[in-house]
Amino acid sequence: MRDINSLNKVILVGRLGQKPEIRSHAQSGRSSARFSLATNERLYNPTTQTSTDKTEWHKIVVWFPRLVDFADKYLDKGKQILVEGSIRTREFQDRDNNKRTVTEIVADKIVLLGKREESSAARTDTTDLDAVYGRNAGRGGGRSADAADEEFPSGEDSGGGPGGPDDDVPF
Repeated sequence: MRDINSLNKVILVGRLGQKPEIRSHAQSGRSSARFSLATNERLYNPTTQTSTDKTEWHKIVVWFPRLVDFADKYLDKGKQILVEGSIRTREFQDRDNNKRTVTEIVADKIVLLGKREESSAARTDTTDLDAVYGRNAGRGGGRSADAADEEFPSGEDSGGGPGGPDDDVPF
């Protein structure tokens, strides 16, 4: 049962640290994409009247097949993107049998940002993702992909997509 008074939602805007690593998982027959995203924050010290930039690195994982394809085709090192998803913490044992914990963002939406000429999506030989994925029909903006109508890896319903609560939103 879900607690109606809780929400696990992350929205990040940053730049990719490297091209996504695409992995095939033989047991499940699925693929995933993993990459790091850098976000910057400018900190101002009024005493010294100086500012410094602080960079935070986030681990992003993508499980939805369409989003994995999008990441593989359009995301490159240095690209500015928006990522929406949720925070997940998992535990595993490393090769030396030590217990490790990792916190990562499981992405369910990615939008390319920045200048169009920076985007590999601006090439004329690429397929229009809006047509392929049926997203953002008639809307302006950058290329994007999301997982609103895909099945969650754990079998949970996303609450969005066709027939979901966002169907009557006018934009």
